[in-house]
Amino acid sequence: MDGRDLVRSVKAIGSAGAAQGLRTVRAAWRRRRADAAGLPGRGAERARVPGPVEDVEPGPGGGTVRFGRSELRVTVDVNGAVFWGWDGAGPEPSYALAGRCPEPDPRAVLEPDKDGGWRVVAERVTVVVSRHGAVEVRTPGGVTLRRDLPPRWWEPVGGGEARWTQRSEVGADARFFGLGGRAAGPRLRDGTYRLWNTDPGHAFAPGDDPLYVTMPVQMVVADAATHLVFHDTTWDGTVTLREGEEGAGSGHDRAGTSELRMDGGPLRCWVIVGTPARVLHAWAALTGPPALPPAWALGHHHARWGFGSEQEVRRVVAGYREHGLPLDAVHLDIDHFDAHQVFTVDPERFPKLPDLADELRRDGIRLVSIVDAAVRAQPGNAVYDSGSAEDTFVRDATGRVVEGVVWPGESVFPDFTRARTRAWWGGFYEERLAQGFAGFWHDMNEPTSFTAFGENTLPRSARHDLEGRGGDHREAHNVYALCMARAAYEGLRELAPQGRPFVFSRSGWAGMQRYGGTWSGDVATGWPGLRASLSLVLGLGLCGVPYSGPDVGGFDGSPSPELYLRWFQLGAYLPLFRTHASLRAGRREPWEFGGEIVEHARVALVERRRLLPYFMTLAHLARRTGAPYVRPIWWGTPEDRALRDCEDAFLLGDCLLVAPVLDPGADRRAVQLPRGRWYDTVTERAYQGPGQVLIEAPLSRIPVLARAGAVLPVRGADGGLELEVWAPVRGQTGGGLVVPDAGDGWDEPEVERYTTRWQGRRVVVERDGEEGPVEPAYPVRIRGLDRE
Repeated sequence: MDGRDLVRSVKAIGSAGAAQGLRTVRAAWRRRRADAAGLPGRGAERARVPGPVEDVEPGPGGGTVRFGRSELRVTVDVNGAVFWGWDGAGPEPSYALAGRCPEPDPRAVLEPDKDGGWRVVAERVTVVVSRHGAVEVRTPGGVTLRRDLPPRWWEPVGGGEARWTQRSEVGADARFFGLGGRAAGPRLRDGTYRLWNTDPGHAFAPGDDPLYVTMPVQMVVADAATHLVFHDTTWDGTVTLREGEEGAGSGHDRAGTSELRMDGGPLRCWVIVGTPARVLHAWAALTGPPALPPAWALGHHHARWGFGSEQEVRRVVAGYREHGLPLDAVHLDIDHFDAHQVFTVDPERFPKLPDLADELRRDGIRLVSIVDAAVRAQPGNAVYDSGSAEDTFVRDATGRVVEGVVWPGESVFPDFTRARTRAWWGGFYEERLAQGFAGFWHDMNEPTSFTAFGENTLPRSARHDLEGRGGDHREAHNVYALCMARAAYEGLRELAPQGRPFVFSRSGWAGMQRYGGTWSGDVATGWPGLRASLSLVLGLGLCGVPYSGPDVGGFDGSPSPELYLRWFQLGAYLPLFRTHASLRAGRREPWEFGGEIVEHARVALVERRRLLPYFMTLAHLARRTGAPYVRPIWWGTPEDRALRDCEDAFLLGDCLLVAPVLDPGADRRAVQLPRGRWYDTVTERAYQGPGQVLIEAPLSRIPVLARAGAVLPVRGADGGLELEVWAPVRGQTGGGLVVPDAGDGWDEPEVERYTTRWQGRRVVVERDGEEGPVEPAYPVRIRGLDRE
């Protein structure tokens, strides 16, 4: 035990209470001893590179190129996605992919290239392999988008998992996005980013990295094209990014670089080239369509760690009702559990929880339950007893069940990488449904285990099933939460087959959108935390996770009225709109901040309620196309460099541009506009893009602009669906998509396509019918006419 560990131990005992503090010290030492005994030592290593090309073997969609010390398999699938894997690695098994891989493209062929290399030529992409193992991805026009240098492996002399590095070059003009939920994004500057899902243990701000959701998924945006690259390994690693520099016409450009270093796992990756929309469409085809939330989940949620009782829940709900504020869901945190034990209810604080749930549901409000991954290790706990009998808990290298420390004290952890464990866990949601819960909020599932020093997670030597392959926590850690979400989603599909499950999770990995969404985790209260909230949502959307949102107001502390309101206004335009706070934080109900804030918050809530049909349309389109609800403003024109560098505004679907206020004291703000005409949705003033404009942003609102010609499905005054149409530019057409939704079932409603145009002195709105244009079936309201 070194001096730093001793200091951490003393701090843990003092800060967490004597009993829990001593447990965290013991847990830290258990973890250290387990890894010392159970992890293989690396010892001497030898470096390896592929060597020169020796021969090739054509195959469907590409083929295999054999080098002196390795081999590379390259295929292009029918959707244009490129796969390559070294050392015989194939696309499967993979936690990211959904079902079977797409079929190889029969038109893609392997053929010789110059200087002894080879290339795979397909319709949308060309892959060139040099004679020493460099791999280039080129557009059909021959522009190189990405060049991966020959990889390097370090193999233990006595055998074991090889660590490896892959250095890549991109265009000097390229910008990096993605890598999961990054507080410093959405554009990722020069630096090193870790790929290890981590509970930071405190409220985080933009300087904190890594966080709860890390993914080896990058979206790289350049003038020539956008491409997504996914290195399919779940092991710990880092990505070091360095943006390029252009030589200002001198011809001496410096390429951007991305260097990936992984502690193990296969060296395999996917690359998808195209527009951002096409890239995410193909990514969703690979990793699965996003889960469709029930309609109520797109409304306003109120949560708090520390509601404490049924009476407090009723008091808060009554406050919303008295102030005329719409509310769609209330979330119960760990304080509603009996002694913090998952799948239990405190019988004193919540004696009639099903009655409370029924009462709220009659008012259109659903209850959402937190679900933690850890199970209290105590005989008599039904989940522990059942799991012990079924042998579902993670064990160490000696066969003992791994114990850690979480909120209920000494705890054990289900091995969600085993199919029968997922089925067992999924069955417990029947108890939650019986209590009246309609949705589920997964927490502490990185997984987190409190320790006085070292990593707050399971020992790396802990053993996991990994779908029968076997392995340890080094490989299972990053997909633990993904597999937990799968257990819940599949369990709920069986228990309540008529409804769409609502599951969102603090942690996850590539493909997590199949089972639900995520939220920011414990974002720090402050203006930097507000800015980080938007970064996380944008970055996750570009990794294929469209449903997410922050803790409005921040997790800790007490926001000023101005900060709270600006966060609330931003949240009203994000997919998950939820206020939430820590047990020790200030209140988050709007009326706690004074009468003026209540009035402005009501405006934001009423507008969110009005836009629910649009949010539901975006949810359906995300499921069908992979496009996120919240998109960077360069989404439609990634070649526009001014837009590429804009991080303080976003597109909500194709129709709206939202410019939140992210700085204190601001009553106006500069907005970077994409090309075309945009209308201020409050004043109906028209602005012309591309370019920057200055727009008023009083405390009462944030700037929201509608694209000329847009068709938005909104909720009318009578509660029915209405079309809000923004006047198109004369001589041009506009339009929009509408997906009407019944609310919670599995019907696949038709996508309705609308076109807007001027005809003489009036705007005509038509829906595409089977035999030609038809009149809309909904009331139509034209806006922006007096600005023509």
